[in-house]
Amino acid sequence: MADERDRASAQKRGGGRAILSLDVEEAERRYGLEPLGEGSPEKIFERRWAMALLDQVLARLGQEFADAGKRELFEGLQAFLVEGPGDKTFAQLARGVCMTEEAVKKAAQRMRRRYHQLFREEIAQTVATPGEVEDELRHLCAVLGS
Repeated sequence: MADERDRASAQKRGGGRAILSLDVEEAERRYGLEPLGEGSPEKIFERRWAMALLDQVLARLGQEFADAGKRELFEGLQAFLVEGPGDKTFAQLARGVCMTEEAVKKAAQRMRRRYHQLFREEIAQTVATPGEVEDELRHLCAVLGS
């Protein structure tokens, strides 16, 4: 009976730990975007880290929009934030989300401001003192610009 009880209460492999899913397709997509033979491993690491930080900030911003019930607006404005306007205009986006063009422009302005705030918050979590945030921000901009 004691053995049965022990078997019933035993944790399975990895018991109590969160399952981490590996997204192979996403990794391959990111790998394909990497520049060929560019820079030292340290430079490549810094660039990847900066891109991961930007992705994390964008995910947080997207979650904020989703929580406010504005996922569709976020999806439309995301192109203006990250990639530039492309072939879509504020007027076209406004029609798609049932807002005026001016309201969409203002939402884009607020979204950019919030994106910068979240970016600074994420950087602040990675440095030892608040005074280092500006230096790290300049460094990340240099890494992304190169």
